Amino acid sequence: MSTFTVPINIGVSEDRLNDRLEAWVDTGSLYSWIPSDVLERLGIRAHGTRPFTLASGEEIERPVGRVWIGIEDEAEQTIVVFGKAGGQAILGAYALEGLALAVDPVNERLIPMGRIHAF
Repeated sequence: MSTFTVPINIGVSEDRLNDRLEAWVDTGSLYSWIPSDVLERLGIRAHGTRPFTLASGEEIERPVGRVWIGIEDEAEQTIVVFGKAGGQAILGAYALEGLALAVDPVNERLIPMGRIHAF
């Protein structure tokens, strides 16, 4: 399994993606994690909390909110977890699917999903 980072832009609306971050791509994480200090600076407010089990097995609860994430020419609003202040941004599966992006682990890049199946 490979790990790599991609540049993302985040903001309060699709036309205000002002903050640029390097985010680890992690398809094992359902939601994206953004440092809480970044979200608070943008004025993003939590709309609730959700329980999580960390890779270490530790169980925690964290606030969640919504933010716009942009990658290259695509942007979408998505659910994010308020991560530790000063921590690393993580791009999770929910945001990737919303942006119709898939992971190419061999070349360590994101690629368009192509045709999306609807059954």
